[in-house]
Amino acid sequence: MSTSKNFDQCLRVAAWLTLGAALLPLGGCAVAALPCRLTSATLKIIPVVGHAAAAPFDMCSSAID
Repeated sequence: MSTSKNFDQCLRVAAWLTLGAALLPLGGCAVAALPCRLTSATLKIIPVVGHAAAAPFDMCSSAID
């Protein structure tokens, strides 16, 4: 049981380190705009209304940058 727990802890640490390494090259504004960009990209997947629904989030990320 403890081997599984240790593996889970190591996996969690590795995931956080990977996330930190991915965000490290981003500047302060880019990190702040990331939620707007992710939401916009997710909404653009939706057919027909996706691009119209993503427009406010595109403007949000442009304003932050």
